Amino acid sequence: MRFHADLHIHSKYSRACSKDSDLEHLARWARRKGVTVMGTGDFTHPAWFERLREDLVPAEPGLFRLRAELDGEAARELPPSVASAEVRFMLSVEVSTVYRRGGRTRKIHHLVYLPGFDAAEAFNRGVARFGDLGSDGRPVLGLDSRELLEITLACGDGAYLVPAHVWTPWFGVFGSKSGFDTIEECYGDLAGHIFALETGLSSDPAMNWRVSGLDRYRMVSYSDAHSPPRIGRESTVFDVDLDYFAVLRALRTGAGHEGTVEFFPEEGRYHLDGHRKCDVRMAPEQTREHGGICPVCGRPLTVGVLSRVEELADREEAVRPDGAAGFRNLVPLPEIVGEILGVGPQSKKVLAEVDGLIAALGPELAILEEVPVGDIAALSPPLAEAVDRLRRGEVIREPGYDGEYGTIRLFGPGEPGQADTVTTPALF
Repeated sequence: MRFHADLHIHSKYSRACSKDSDLEHLARWARRKGVTVMGTGDFTHPAWFERLREDLVPAEPGLFRLRAELDGEAARELPPSVASAEVRFMLSVEVSTVYRRGGRTRKIHHLVYLPGFDAAEAFNRGVARFGDLGSDGRPVLGLDSRELLEITLACGDGAYLVPAHVWTPWFGVFGSKSGFDTIEECYGDLAGHIFALETGLSSDPAMNWRVSGLDRYRMVSYSDAHSPPRIGRESTVFDVDLDYFAVLRALRTGAGHEGTVEFFPEEGRYHLDGHRKCDVRMAPEQTREHGGICPVCGRPLTVGVLSRVEELADREEAVRPDGAAGFRNLVPLPEIVGEILGVGPQSKKVLAEVDGLIAALGPELAILEEVPVGDIAALSPPLAEAVDRLRRGEVIREPGYDGEYGTIRLFGPGEPGQADTVTTPALF
């Protein structure tokens, strides 16, 4: 079975997250997006853990679904094209570890996955003494990364850990601010238990393929969604049975790991270097010319992902490892429709147009990846042209830096299709 998985999300109990990030909204938006397996996020938070226990019931091995009455509520008002889609949940949490190592403070984020509630309870007991689990859905622990991995592995068969958004400056394992140069340096004698890395929004597999030391790792991408509409902006594609342990085997062996759906890395918030407050954005060579110092305020620049990749790279160009899965760069459908209409991607007008497209053509990821361009053109010629360009990689890129998202556009100024109307059927 081929499906999209988004295994890095947050609940309403994480800071700076939407109050709508509950199970019903997550399931509803997973159906809209075309995501089959969702991470629960935040299972260390006592209130969220209780909610998960109450509202999820066992499905396939290691996976859960919403109780029937809640699942019906989640599907209510969705069009038939997506309402009956299966959605499963996998117990997941993002953990932030803060500690001293090698004379530096390290701040590293990790994704932890477990196949059942008993294992999750054991994990929560193991980490509770290192931080207040009730203060944030993404707990901050005074714990070494290696020790977190040891606690994870002690939770039994199927427990595994994936370093999160590995290149992000502040919290990635390779980040410029507090990271390491290798997985082995971070996780020590347990590094062999790491077999997958999350690329994050500001990098894609091709950038990682410039570092030969990463060839043995499976690349995964997830949304890190702080609100339900962000689900699926990045995802990982599997072709395996709907089964926690089948997903785990695919990540260990590569068999059934079909690749990732990625942002264009330039759209990520930390692709280039710079200072947002000073309106300074620099490519790696410019940063080197300035000695890493902002020419406006004289303080150190936030060194982004591309610079850090170039610092660790031992290849001039990306070399795809033998057997490695591919990837596809996409732009979320609301952003494309917003560009066509000349309004923001979260506007009511965009939401209404996307609703009509989903009703007519199916979930968002299918529209971007699979639906024939001719079928899209029957509803909206400008959208069909945009999707055709997107699939060919013909986009205009304005890279993000220092916490500022970049911009990916499909049309140049004055081109046909700008501020036009998507003529979707009036189904709502």
